[in-house]
Amino acid sequence: MGFRVLKGGMLTTVQDLGRTGYQSQGFSVSGVMDVRSFKIANLLLDNPENEAVLEFTLMGPSLEFTSETIIAITGGDFQPRVNKKPVKMYTALYMHKGDVLDFAGCRTGSRGYIAFSSYLDIPVVMGSRSTNIKCGIGGFKGRRLKDGDYIGFRIKRRYLPYFLSRSLELDEFDYDEVTLRVVMGPQEEVFTSAGRETFLNSEYTVTSDFDRMGCRLEGPFIAYKTTADIISDGIAFGSVQVPSHGKPIILLSDRQTTGGYAKIATVISVDLPKLAQCKTDNKVRFKAVTVEEAQQLLLDEVAGLNELRRQIYQPCREVLECRLVAKRLSRLFQ
Repeated sequence: MGFRVLKGGMLTTVQDLGRTGYQSQGFSVSGVMDVRSFKIANLLLDNPENEAVLEFTLMGPSLEFTSETIIAITGGDFQPRVNKKPVKMYTALYMHKGDVLDFAGCRTGSRGYIAFSSYLDIPVVMGSRSTNIKCGIGGFKGRRLKDGDYIGFRIKRRYLPYFLSRSLELDEFDYDEVTLRVVMGPQEEVFTSAGRETFLNSEYTVTSDFDRMGCRLEGPFIAYKTTADIISDGIAFGSVQVPSHGKPIILLSDRQTTGGYAKIATVISVDLPKLAQCKTDNKVRFKAVTVEEAQQLLLDEVAGLNELRRQIYQPCREVLECRLVAKRLSRLFQ
């Protein structure tokens, strides 16, 4: 009861929201790169918000199912197929025993997510099922998926009422340039006023040095007053470090726990999915916002997810109401 990995793809791992509370002991948080796509995938299946999924990068896996389940695929458009027939993204898909899921290629974005209504049978390690590849813990044997791996389900196929109505029309990652909103600091005083202006008014390019640990950008030099070195302190998801070479590096899910380079800003949480779905040579600009603005944007994001939930469940309610009315009418005329 589960699925067999026919092809592991370029980088396919088990992830959830991450392993929090252990950075002081040197363990990275890990977790999904695109939190929004992750949450929508679980929302489509009525899964708990933090239920583990498969995250894949640039090239999707090929999976053969050994039992029935329902899945949802979100993130970049990798043109998913079931038994070589195209299927929709952002939709609850019924998978039968023997079905093979694969992907024709990456059309938009760079990362995709597969959620399962039967829940992945992956052990919880330090409060999370996320894979930390560098430490070799969590996920499936602490590593990326390889050809021939087998992952079971924790439960039998969950009953999902009117799953065919669970569909969203979203295609969010077809872009060449993104604007990332940032809260300045915590060490913006290390940089000259000209350096801060450069950071906020220049165009940067995503380099090939882009993985789950961080994204190195190429562009104008960001000047600092004396040195970029600081006493090492903690690093948040989205911290923008500027080492001595003067080019920004945005630190991501598998970031180190502490760092000794000054951080000029932090990308706000609602914009991190945009960066996670960027590709090499995409253009990036930065825009400063206040903490209060960032908090309001997060509240708006939560409201937006609630609206998506309403869009998913409203057709289900309408179908249920129609069936209840029909049932009552049939009783009247019996």
